[in-house]
Order: sequence, then C-alpha cells, then structure tokens
Amino acid sequence: MKDERQRLQRTLEQGEFATTVEVNPPKGTNVSNLLEVTKALIGKVHGVNVTDNTAAVMQASSVAVSRLLVEQGHDPILQVTCRDRNRIGIQSDLLGAYLLGIRNVLCLTGDSPKVGDHKEAKPVYDMDSVQVMRTIGLLNHGRDLADKSLDGATDFFIGAAAAPGSDSDEIMHQKLNAKIEAGARFFQTQAVYGVDIFRTFMSVMRRYPCKVLAGILVLRSAKMAEYLNANIPGIEVSEAIIAEMKEAGEAHEAEVGIGIAVRTIKAVRPYCDGVHIMPGRLGDRVAEIIRKAELN
Repeated sequence: MKDERQRLQRTLEQGEFATTVEVNPPKGTNVSNLLEVTKALIGKVHGVNVTDNTAAVMQASSVAVSRLLVEQGHDPILQVTCRDRNRIGIQSDLLGAYLLGIRNVLCLTGDSPKVGDHKEAKPVYDMDSVQVMRTIGLLNHGRDLADKSLDGATDFFIGAAAAPGSDSDEIMHQKLNAKIEAGARFFQTQAVYGVDIFRTFMSVMRRYPCKVLAGILVLRSAKMAEYLNANIPGIEVSEAIIAEMKEAGEAHEAEVGIGIAVRTIKAVRPYCDGVHIMPGRLGDRVAEIIRKAELN
C-alpha cells in the first residue's frame, strides 16, 4: 500500500484529476512566507513542486524545503537540474532526498548560469535530463551509475517536462520517446494559453503510457505576458489576452490574470490528467484559483 508521501502517484494511477503547485525556495533562510502559503494548500493539492535554483538564481536547497513540506503533510516533487552538480552529487542528493521522505522527482536540464545572478558560475551539465531519469531508474533497482549495488534502493516516481507546440512533430516524438524510455511516468508542461495547441499536443501524448499535467502560469500583468512571448521559447500568450489585461488597468491586472488561469484550467481539463499551477508572486492566491476552477 502506498503511503501519504505517494499521494500524487496514487492519484494519477487511479485515473483521478491531479493538482500540483510550484513554489520557489527563499533566497535566504526565512521560510515563513513559503510555509504559510503551502499550509493553506494542505488537502487542496496532490503535490508541491520545489524548484532547483530556478532561472539559475541561487536559492535555498530544494531538498531541504521538500523535507519541510513532507513534515507539513505535503507530497513534494523535487526538481533536479543538471546544471550545478555532477553525477556523483546528483546521485548522492537523490539518495538523501529519499531518506528524507521525498518520493517524486522532476528532471530538468536547467537554465544557463548566464541568465542568473551568479554569472561567473561554471555550469556542470555532466548529464542531461534524460540521463538523470535513467540514473533514477538504476537507483530504483538498487544500482548506481558505476554498477555498484546499493544498500537499500529508492522508489521514485519520475517526472519530465514538455513544451506543447514548441517543436515539430518529429522532434516532439523523439523527445517523448527518449524520456518515456528513460522512465518518465508523468509530464508537467510549459505554460499553456492556447487551448487548441494543447489539444493537438494531447492527441499525440495519448499514444504514450504516461500522465500529463497542463502548466498554468498565472499572469500578473500585460508586461509579464509580453516578456514571456519575447524571451521564453514555447510560450505564446495571445494578443487578445494581453489586450484584456491592458484594458483592466494596472490596479486590476492580477485579478484578470487569475481569471485567465481559472478559465484555462477549465478549458484544458477535458484533455489532460491534471494541472500544474505556477503562481510566481501570487502564491497566496492559489487556494482561490483552485476554488474558482472547481478543482477541490
């Protein structure tokens, strides 16, 4: 029987609709705000993603924050990037995370240090995300990358990222095949704003033995939407949405962004297995989004 630390896996395997949310560790040691936000989500979400120095900005350890969420009663999803650690460090951190009760891992390549706040940092990239998934598969079977046996195996639920509409069909199939063959059991997607693009993407994904959670990035402003279009590959916020936010005026843009997130969740729900809410600075509004989207 799966314990409460495997809530996300159990929900998806039973064919139920899953809700996950993303949080960023603090740049420092004060976790009071983060834990206040996540406390309000106990019983409302099936998993909480903890980012790993997202955008190459140095933050507190994702493993440590994930452990705090375990203690709070959540089922954390540990994000692991390839940028900062070699294969020894990654394997060691994964074993440590398992010892601390963490059961889900989302494998990512990670942004270049050049875009972050420590531009002089040297990137590692000893492995790519697919190789990390294969490594986790070995750990799950009691072996490491040196083909040495482990004194106690892991049992991680392996996740991967996907970007609807960002690649040609051929390239998308190649990426999906590689990740699923490496052990990916669930996918969390890049932010979705175009439902038609997402529906087409899901018609492909349904050919694969995996679960898909649609990414819902909550917009705070029209400027944020324009920045995403200009700088983040795979994200396309329509001109209609940008115009809607501008028309609301600066004082009400966040409210409109929340409304857009709610209606996007309702629109994609028939096609996927769950949603992954990325609230950014609007973390204290996630419970509201969940309620308005009728997810709980």
